[in-house]
Amino acid sequence: MSITPGGGVETQRRTTRGQSQRFQVAAMDNQTDNSSGCGVQVTVTVPIFNEEGNILDLYMRTRNALDALGRTWEIVFVNDGSSDGSAQLLDTLAASDDQVRVLHFSRNFGQTAALMAGLDHSRGDIVVPMDGDMQNDPEDIGRLLEKLDEGFDVVSGWRKERQDHPLRRNMPSRVANWIISRVSGVHLHDYGCSLKAYRKEVLDGVKLYGEMHRFVPIYAAWNGARVGEMAVTHHPRIHGVSKYGLERVIKVVLDLLVVKFLFKYSSKPIYVFGGFGLLSILLSFGLGSWALGLKVFAGTSLIQTPLPLLAVFAFMIGVVSILMGLLAEMINRTYHESQSKPVYRIARIVGTQGA
Repeated sequence: MSITPGGGVETQRRTTRGQSQRFQVAAMDNQTDNSSGCGVQVTVTVPIFNEEGNILDLYMRTRNALDALGRTWEIVFVNDGSSDGSAQLLDTLAASDDQVRVLHFSRNFGQTAALMAGLDHSRGDIVVPMDGDMQNDPEDIGRLLEKLDEGFDVVSGWRKERQDHPLRRNMPSRVANWIISRVSGVHLHDYGCSLKAYRKEVLDGVKLYGEMHRFVPIYAAWNGARVGEMAVTHHPRIHGVSKYGLERVIKVVLDLLVVKFLFKYSSKPIYVFGGFGLLSILLSFGLGSWALGLKVFAGTSLIQTPLPLLAVFAFMIGVVSILMGLLAEMINRTYHESQSKPVYRIARIVGTQGA
């Protein structure tokens, strides 16, 4: 348990117990019957990492917003290895409200892993991820669902009036969003906004690594989903501190390269490795020809110029790249055939087969 200035450990414990009691009273007062014949319609997933000061208000505001929808719902909190009192508060909340579930990580795995866990354990037909820092507004959930009902499969939030540091957070985000839109072909203003709404079926087969949680709309669009965007409210952070820094921009760019490669060339990696290899071999012949030309027409000895050595290196790199492409092709076929994974995705089938 962390030590608070002037209060000590005991003060912090009393604060946590008081919040837990408030949770129990609030949950019992707002308990609703969610056990109708139909299943869960909306799942809200919330990653939590040291957000003790935000959990109570976040739960109450999210619950009120979901109750107003007239749909069955659940909230899945993912405790991403918090070291403050978040785990105890979440456990108390889950014990008091059967529409709340809590997943506890053994350590901090990051936001992408927390989102993936929330998706894996969601039971709703629609999944709405949101941050646990109270900067997203739960009142926007209903608006996202209304937009989804217009025929979209994914609706992404856009923090049009973002309440973060203009240089340290906003400017790098704008640059990253521009790069992602240009490379992916899916044009969104704000890939970094966690508040989105997905139809569960577009998430089938999606596996996320690194910082790839922001690329889920890209995966969905590439699989034929209709992606929309709408402006959402963004509040300044009141409790806690931001866990993100400028280093995330570099991670995002590298992850984007992986996503682009997996989408365009995962089924034919020889196009990348073989293409680079052929260009490298052509370069080696060009360098070699240049060196011979200098010797014949300018009298320059081959040992007086680095061109022959560069030609040899370029040729070797080209051969190795082609061999890597062939190896990648073998691995790709083993991957699909050993697990009976299809290389296509069927949207729907019309008609029935006769007896």
